[in-house]
Amino acid sequence: MARTVFITGGARSGKSTFAQQQAEACPGPLLYLAAARVEDAEMAARIQAHRAVRGARWQTLEEPLEIVRALSGACGYGAVLFDCVTLWLSNLLFHHQEDQTLILNAVDQLAATLTQLEIPVFIVSNEVGSGIVPENRLARLFRDLAGTANQRLAAVADEAWLVAAGCPLRLK
Repeated sequence: MARTVFITGGARSGKSTFAQQQAEACPGPLLYLAAARVEDAEMAARIQAHRAVRGARWQTLEEPLEIVRALSGACGYGAVLFDCVTLWLSNLLFHHQEDQTLILNAVDQLAATLTQLEIPVFIVSNEVGSGIVPENRLARLFRDLAGTANQRLAAVADEAWLVAAGCPLRLK
């Protein structure tokens, strides 16, 4: 059964682990759609550690920008786990030179695509609006874009979860 599950939480909250467990309850091969870019040794080590905890059912597709295209081509999988929206937004922010219209258009295209897919999609995002107001313009822009993107994606999701301290709380 196709459904979209939106999962948010703070850094190291357990949201990716929860998303992986939910996706692994689906039958068939699984696709891990990663927005992360390997730009230094520390990030390479993080990505390798994440891959190590996924089993043989998982195939990884690293796609920093074209998430809609990647999801549209994900036929044949039992489920897709997209991790994560905020890394994708960061990539879009720099790719589109901070053009909010282009970035939010990409978010809206993703939201529309999610309603058309025939396989379950688990979307992980960071909840960045619970802290202090950032002191610089770029950080405030990112926080605002992430909040808007999270709202738009959660609105089209069949389920929405908040994970804190490893404890998932169903929001919808």
